[in-house]
Amino acid sequence: MIEHEIKNVSDFLDRWREDENQDKGAAWFRGQADSSWQLLPGLLRKKLVASETTLLNRFRQSAAMLADGRPQSSYDWMFLMQHYGIKTRLLDWSESPLVSLYFAVADFEKYENVDAALWVLWPTALNTHANIVDKIEGAYIPSFEDEELASYTTESVRSNSRLTLYPVATIAMRNNPRIQAQMGTFTIHHNKNIAIEEIGDKKHVIKYVIPKDHRCTVLKDLRLLGFNRFNLFPELASVGDTLTDLMK
Repeated sequence: MIEHEIKNVSDFLDRWREDENQDKGAAWFRGQADSSWQLLPGLLRKKLVASETTLLNRFRQSAAMLADGRPQSSYDWMFLMQHYGIKTRLLDWSESPLVSLYFAVADFEKYENVDAALWVLWPTALNTHANIVDKIEGAYIPSFEDEELASYTTESVRSNSRLTLYPVATIAMRNNPRIQAQMGTFTIHHNKNIAIEEIGDKKHVIKYVIPKDHRCTVLKDLRLLGFNRFNLFPELASVGDTLTDLMK
């Protein structure tokens, strides 16, 4: 796995110009406030008392009346759970490196004395490890509605608990302002507790480490470029956060 250190946005752009041709396919990005965190979804990071099925059922029990438009599939419910911060097998990614850089450093004051990280993923390269390869369309990435994802539903994972599959990069409809603003995409794990960066030859990822003393510099660069919480969370609650930042 390739790993670099970056100290500002310009550093990243210089490095990315050299690295972007490592793979011919599209690249996805993910920012993490602590560089030591692995690429694992919340549901698999530590042992939970409740299973995914129990979490899903309890969420549906309370949220069905409140949800805008009743979700139809377990995936629909999973997206809604992810949206409201409940642990799922989904991991959020973005097609924008600057959006992901923002997420890596936006809350740096809450994470003292740790480096941040920006991860790069080549989704089609990851999917080859799950035997998802389209010989006609080399850049093919499945959606949640495609047959390649049938084995990753909550129901399938529960009923086939002995089956173990690798994580898959997949796309979903951007059906709310937040996911559209963040240019969101996803990876989904099956029941295998393996970090994405540990799979195979590890050539499908790059890690850019942002030293703790330079996280503020990166955030200032991004603010100069117009990135703030309201841009990425176009909701009323973000207006107050943005104005508070202006007062600092």
